[in-house]
Amino acid sequence: MIIENNPKELEAMKKFHQGNRQEGLRLQEEFVAEFRKAYREKDHCPCQKACRYHGNCKECVAIHRAHQEHVPNCMRPILNSKIKVLSELTEHTIANEIEPPHEILRKEFQND
Repeated sequence: MIIENNPKELEAMKKFHQGNRQEGLRLQEEFVAEFRKAYREKDHCPCQKACRYHGNCKECVAIHRAHQEHVPNCMRPILNSKIKVLSELTEHTIANEIEPPHEILRKEFQND
């Protein structure tokens, strides 16, 4: 199952933006039903960091909401794409001021 940029959920958001809340909710419920079914059989967590909460979104998000220091790894690509657009306003010069932390990746994502 495709989660990021899921066509059904994108269509649901389009309906919400057009003011058709009922159709947006219907499509959203279809997406969630499909997700629940797929989730039972497969790990859909895109996080590449070694973490004991991998695949347990509810607890992971609760932890991040509680400490409010940073966002879950799975949410970073979404935020980074939005930040990148803002960064264009200063020709991405913010990149010269940022040093990313070293992160431990899960073994299947490490380049040994």
